[in-house]
Amino acid sequence: MATYGVNEAGVARCRELIAKRQYVLDSEWGDVQPDADAENAYLERHSWEDYAAWHLGLTEGATEETKARYAFVYGDFRRVHRSALIACVFRASEWRHKQVELAAHDLLQELDAASG
Repeated sequence: MATYGVNEAGVARCRELIAKRQYVLDSEWGDVQPDADAENAYLERHSWEDYAAWHLGLTEGATEETKARYAFVYGDFRRVHRSALIACVFRASEWRHKQVELAAHDLLQELDAASG
């Protein structure tokens, strides 16, 4: 099983989006989660740094500037999705990636407080 560290740049970007009210409160994450084509299209127009900032986890040992390096996506490359943060909490918890779980949980609480 892979090991993940918290992507502080991703956490900071998520907080920034929440503060700017760029979020979706109700969505089916399985339906709106970016697929490989959406990821590729995003990478054609943006840097790896921008791509990385949409992820809460960094895969330990994975090569920089590869999709394998980044995990726990929290949005659709435009907005944070509450359902994505819930999925991140659940998946990180399920596989005992405690630091990512806690980061996602804290962001979920921030989003809920911001959205009232």
